[in-house]
Amino acid sequence: MEIPLSGFIYFIVPLILLCFIWFKYRGLEYIIIHYRWVLVCLFLMPLSVMYDVFMYVRNFIVFKMSSAPKMHDKKVRYVQQQVRAWRDDGMKTMMCTARPGWATVSFRRGLYKKTLCNIEVNMIDILEVDTQRQIVRVEPLVSMGQITATLNPLGWTLPVLPELDDLTVGGLIMGVGIETSSHKYGLFQHCCVSFELVLADGSVVKCSKEDNPDLFHAVPWSYGTLGFLVSAEIKIIPAKKYVKIDYFPVHSKADLIKVYREESENPSKNEFVEALVYSEDSAVIMTASMTDDAEADKINPIGYYWKPWFFKHVQTYLKRGQGVEYIPLRHYYHRHTRSLFWELQDIIPFGNNPVFRYLFGWCVPPKISLLKLTQGETIKKLYEEQQVIQDMLVPLTKLEEALTVFHDELEIYPLWLCPFMLYNQPGMVHPKGDQDELYVDIGAYGVPKAKGFKAIPSTRKIEAFVRQVSGFQMLYADTYLTREEFTEMFDHSLYEKMREKLDCAKAFPVVYDKVNRKVRD
Repeated sequence: MEIPLSGFIYFIVPLILLCFIWFKYRGLEYIIIHYRWVLVCLFLMPLSVMYDVFMYVRNFIVFKMSSAPKMHDKKVRYVQQQVRAWRDDGMKTMMCTARPGWATVSFRRGLYKKTLCNIEVNMIDILEVDTQRQIVRVEPLVSMGQITATLNPLGWTLPVLPELDDLTVGGLIMGVGIETSSHKYGLFQHCCVSFELVLADGSVVKCSKEDNPDLFHAVPWSYGTLGFLVSAEIKIIPAKKYVKIDYFPVHSKADLIKVYREESENPSKNEFVEALVYSEDSAVIMTASMTDDAEADKINPIGYYWKPWFFKHVQTYLKRGQGVEYIPLRHYYHRHTRSLFWELQDIIPFGNNPVFRYLFGWCVPPKISLLKLTQGETIKKLYEEQQVIQDMLVPLTKLEEALTVFHDELEIYPLWLCPFMLYNQPGMVHPKGDQDELYVDIGAYGVPKAKGFKAIPSTRKIEAFVRQVSGFQMLYADTYLTREEFTEMFDHSLYEKMREKLDCAKAFPVVYDKVNRKVRD
């Protein structure tokens, strides 16, 4: 039977118009949310691979030719010239680095970048590995992946080497850095020997515990509001080939608290401690130490692209029971990188499928910077309203209460638990008493399932609990603290003293004005 042309037009044209209207007003949003993986897989993953290959080759050549130290002083002078030009121009606005907000690992972008005077600090090189002094001297944009690729083949590593490949030295100093060895060595800042900064008057200063100690202790957590970091010296320690890791599954909160606390309080036995909490009553605690000897049948190079995502692999021990593995050192350090902990499962739902891993796993993860650059308003809104990316630091003695609060307000699993020693040293973050104290980082990343979850009220309740127990909030993510609450949580006494001494009032905003939710895009 033939369909008359008029009938075809009568039915098809309205259908096309309806499809167009749906796509324009509803479909685009639906596709961006539910099929974002198309953009990620077809474009962002290949771009990420090309960038990584280029940077690996570039960094290898620069380090081998020892050209970075020769160029460092020139780059520092360029920062000085920009600061002095800002002063000569009348100091019309405050300063910040010119690094765009989308280029950082944080999922949030600072609106202040659009209004402040942007100073170019393009410093991305390892300057020196001094095995006699046991330090590595680096520029601020050196990444953790860059450091492990350089140090591990030389037989060295950092005492605290934060997890994700793209985390930078500057971000870990000016913000915060933590890893599973932190119960033994403290935060990333506690492994630093000295800092070199360009100050608001254009001068260069170097500070350490012995030389200008007030500035040295004030720099961590200052978020670039005391000066521009241009280099840092960090302790290094001997590395070994493998990490022997013991998996201890637990099936009650009481057992989790008991075992986790015992293992965290024993740094002489365990070089590394962490836990992944999979539900209110189940978790896997991992303790580990470096070794050069390994049982051949228990070696697991978990970092290879075809391997299961680490958090999925760990989850199998809930059924398998206690186990032991040997993981190559660099694979261990970056074990959560391929899946961005577990954030990638919300972007590529089939990313841990064996077929995908074998065919395309070598392309993951996409760069967080590219994800941010292409997220658009719909995805931004989605993250604000339906996603949580937070790390809260609380005393280990308050872990049980904290887990209850996180479950009631968020119900996000897995949770990442990482213990760390918080030393009684001057600065914005230290214990309330006069003794060193063990804390734990509770990392919550994903979509909350708690009934009645709302981003702002739920986060505010967690922030209130953290303040109540003398804890701290990592500031890379959204913070809804008021200025008064922020001042209560973080000790500003030394910070304000250095701000006044270095004449920072017209040069840099205070930390709160760079991290609170109102100045985040």
